[in-house]
Amino acid sequence: MNIAVYCSAKDAIPAEYLALGKALGTWIGNQGDTLVYGGATGGLMTQTSEAAKAAGARVIGVIPPRIIAAGRLAPHCDKLIQVANMSERKQQMRDLADVIICLPGSYGTLDEMLDATSSAIVGEHAKPLFVVNYKGFYEPLKQQLNQMRALNFIPQEECYKPIFVDNLDDLYTCIINLKKQKI
Repeated sequence: MNIAVYCSAKDAIPAEYLALGKALGTWIGNQGDTLVYGGATGGLMTQTSEAAKAAGARVIGVIPPRIIAAGRLAPHCDKLIQVANMSERKQQMRDLADVIICLPGSYGTLDEMLDATSSAIVGEHAKPLFVVNYKGFYEPLKQQLNQMRALNFIPQEECYKPIFVDNLDDLYTCIINLKKQKI
């Protein structure tokens, strides 16, 4: 299974978030899955991808030239796909993925998450998007979505929506169940 992971590229974040990325990467590798990620170094991106690779995962990086020029190209990708810009990066990662996971992050992570959601709403894909709400990181976003739903900006019955999970164990259970459904 190809698992795309959206996450922070910042190093100066609490160590427990870096450990979260490392744990997810290790699990992906132990499951024999492939990690699809942004192909860059830093923060959760480094932790997730290095741990996945160390645990035996195939690692596919998708990266635009501006990030390469900044000296942030990860050295451990089994396959590196260079794209023209960040928009193509999101598209390529989404196209390669069977499942999308969103860990804590910043603007880029939110952009990727919302892009995956809005593209699914218009029928471009039906891939599950799991948002890891570790220690309530995404609670304000959930509140905003509920506000939008309450005011009918988002339909009460959505045709597609992100699936929020509170921890990695819940995420693992969801992905294992998806794999069983496909057998």
